[in-house]
Amino acid sequence: MAVRPGLWPALLGIVLTAWLHGSGAQQSATVANPVPGANPDLLPHFLVEPEDVYIVKNKPVLLACKATPATQIFFKCNGEWVRQVDHAIERSTDDGSGLPAMEVRINVSRQQVEKVFGLEEYWCQCVAWSSSGTTKSQKAYIRIAYLRKNFEQEPLAKEVSLEQGIVLPCRPPEGIPPAEVEWLRNEDLVDPSLDPNVYITREHSLVVRQARLADTANYTCVAKNIVARRRSASAAVIVYVNGGWSTWTEWSVCSASCGRGWQKRSRSCTNPAPLNGGAFCEGQNVQKTACATLCPVDGSWSPWSKWSACGLDCTHWRSRECSDPAPRNGGEECRGTDLDTRNCTSDLCVHTASGPEDVALYVGLIAVAVCLLLLLLVLILVYCRKKEGLDSDVADSSILTSGFQPVSIKPNKADNPHLLTIQPDLSTTTTTCQGSLCPRQDGPSPKFQLANGHLLSPLGGGRHTLHHSSPTSEAEDFVSRLSTQNYFRSLPRGTSNMTYGTFNFLGGRLMIPNTGISLLIPPDAIPRGKIYEVYLTLHKPEDVRLPLAGCQTLLSPIVSCGPPGVLLTRPVILAMDHCGEPCPESWSLRLKKQSCEGSWEDVLHLGEEAPSRLYYCQLEAGACYVFTEQLGRFALVGEALSVAATKRLKLLLFAPVACTSLEYNIRVYCLHDTHDALKEVVQLEKQLGGQLIQEPRVLHFKDSYHNLRLSIHDVPSSLWKSKLLVSYQEIPFYHIWNGTQQCLHRTFTLERVSPSTSDLACKVWVWQVEGDGQSFNINFNITKDTRFAELLALESEGGVPALVGPSAFKIPFLIRQKIITSLDPPCSRGADWRTLAQKLHLDSHLSFFASKPSPTAMILNLWEARHFPNGNLSQLAAAVAGLGQPDAGLFTVSEAEC
Repeated sequence: MAVRPGLWPALLGIVLTAWLHGSGAQQSATVANPVPGANPDLLPHFLVEPEDVYIVKNKPVLLACKATPATQIFFKCNGEWVRQVDHAIERSTDDGSGLPAMEVRINVSRQQVEKVFGLEEYWCQCVAWSSSGTTKSQKAYIRIAYLRKNFEQEPLAKEVSLEQGIVLPCRPPEGIPPAEVEWLRNEDLVDPSLDPNVYITREHSLVVRQARLADTANYTCVAKNIVARRRSASAAVIVYVNGGWSTWTEWSVCSASCGRGWQKRSRSCTNPAPLNGGAFCEGQNVQKTACATLCPVDGSWSPWSKWSACGLDCTHWRSRECSDPAPRNGGEECRGTDLDTRNCTSDLCVHTASGPEDVALYVGLIAVAVCLLLLLLVLILVYCRKKEGLDSDVADSSILTSGFQPVSIKPNKADNPHLLTIQPDLSTTTTTCQGSLCPRQDGPSPKFQLANGHLLSPLGGGRHTLHHSSPTSEAEDFVSRLSTQNYFRSLPRGTSNMTYGTFNFLGGRLMIPNTGISLLIPPDAIPRGKIYEVYLTLHKPEDVRLPLAGCQTLLSPIVSCGPPGVLLTRPVILAMDHCGEPCPESWSLRLKKQSCEGSWEDVLHLGEEAPSRLYYCQLEAGACYVFTEQLGRFALVGEALSVAATKRLKLLLFAPVACTSLEYNIRVYCLHDTHDALKEVVQLEKQLGGQLIQEPRVLHFKDSYHNLRLSIHDVPSSLWKSKLLVSYQEIPFYHIWNGTQQCLHRTFTLERVSPSTSDLACKVWVWQVEGDGQSFNINFNITKDTRFAELLALESEGGVPALVGPSAFKIPFLIRQKIITSLDPPCSRGADWRTLAQKLHLDSHLSFFASKPSPTAMILNLWEARHFPNGNLSQLAAAVAGLGQPDAGLFTVSEAEC
């Protein structure tokens, strides 16, 4: 290229000016430097400027510039001029203006860029000259493109329920230029524009708003730029469906076509069915209930009547009725005729025309019939008087004095007139009565002497003696008459959760052993002259449909006493355990009773009792005592008023008595803190061959909707291996709070490394999330350690399940009557039943006691229910003696009164 000599000084000035200002040029703008006095319209302007490029692998990149009018164009990279030999120059004329144009291209290699790598970015810029000055192009940055192999965050596998949201995070590998991200579902591209349920965030996470079954797939995050394409590890997303129950089917036909049977209904876990590992439905798929079908009774003929007199037509007849029994409940009618007629024999068929003789005969027959009727009425009246005399004889001589002997008033100390000396009567015949009334047996009476004691001192053993001077035949006749009363009812027998007995006006007591459930029938609760067979039954919650609404929970066992509908003149007392922590601010407690139609009704709201009602309840820390004048089926239900409401759970740890395999199971039971629940678990473990391995603990379970968690820790790995795949197990909150599911437990399975391993040391934790917890330290020998087995030995609970008459009560009958007679009338000095209630800490129930005909009897009945059979009569005697009654004779029983 030739340059005229006169132009070199100007060109040199332009180059120097461009070099001095080159380092200050901006990338985003073209910079012009005109020569003073020159025409600015002839300054170069760029038609093509260099742009940012990336070097891929080892391929050089091409940069190009084109300007008009331009006499020279050179590239400057990172402040240094590119050699002229490295420029490829092409000259032309601009078609629009006719001015000369120049295009220059250079190649930039990877080595050139790497020389300044880490110091600053590599850039290049064009400088164009004309006679009017210079112009600089924008800077073009040259970068080495790459994409690393490893993702900074890969998506993880998930299991989500239907309609739950899904978020799959993805952070692509580092790269230049930054990688673009796309998602694949089972190798198909996920396009958010086609599926509004899916979108990709700025952070490249894939979000599924509501999971569908079709979203179950393998998801892959793909990152790519101009260098490479990277794939993350696939994340398996499983959308599962928890099972749901279908509606119940109709109740089936009763299994028994005659008598008591069962009917059932079912439901299936198909609404929806569990899919992809979803949880199976909780609860029972079959429900059973008792049913009774009236048995058909076929009719049967009564005996034939006597033949009638021979009629005028020489025939006589006889009849019978289809009434022995009459057909009922669809039974067949009697077959045959109800009237039989035949001819009279020849010697009987004699008729006269004497009308007056026939009239006389009929009048005589009528007179005889009237006489017989009057005689029958007289016999009935005599029988009734004898029956009343028998009742008074029993009350005065034998049964009322059962359990204590005639006494003489001999005080031991001058300052204590309320002591009795009780002497036995050795001249009378004796019989032992226990459970129900029984005949007396004559025989010699044992000789014994009772020491002097307090007024209400205990009367010895559980078997009490009845004294009577009548012969044995009268007693047998009395019992036989009791058994024929129409009040006697038959009941099912043979279950361990039921007891029964026959009772009259003397009262008695029923107990279901080892359950804390009893029924006290006070004296005179059953009307005189009536005899009831009373039963007491403990029901399993799963066998009784007790509806619970809202936050309600079952706190007590479900207990039946009956027969329902019988007449009671005094309240009986039903005692049963409960597992609630009694706190008026935390609980709303209600007593429920099942009606004859089968529905459950609230018969009592504790704390809002009306004194005149038929029901009342004395609530204590672990038991409740229900006063009721109507027998039936009862349950105590609580509704939490705050999160502070708690139920007491008893925690029990059981394990096999003998371990014959390498596996060893530890069963942790969580049950209501009641005797009946404990009895159920103990009986179950006896069948399974289990033993208690730790002392039971009590846990307070809150109404907080948090589940109960169980875990096992510190298992020696050299001896044992835990087969639990998760860190803890759970019992759902509702299963515990509902209270209708018994024997809730979880099992921890351990495996011995060697068959010779017999020592086990570990910890079991049981806790409610954000609530109470307990820890068990297990350290024992599984082959021979039985030190906890004796903790659950079931006790007898006061002997036989049924006690009849005075043997069922701690307080002797006549002494009880003396106390009632003395304390029922109001006393101005306060020495009456109100003071006795205060001394026995029952003063919160004064309004209820006052509503009854005998408040003192109610107090003594409650004392009997709470303290049998281990009550301290000395404390009761002290409370009675401390009332300050002026007449000591009111609290003594003379020999004549016995």
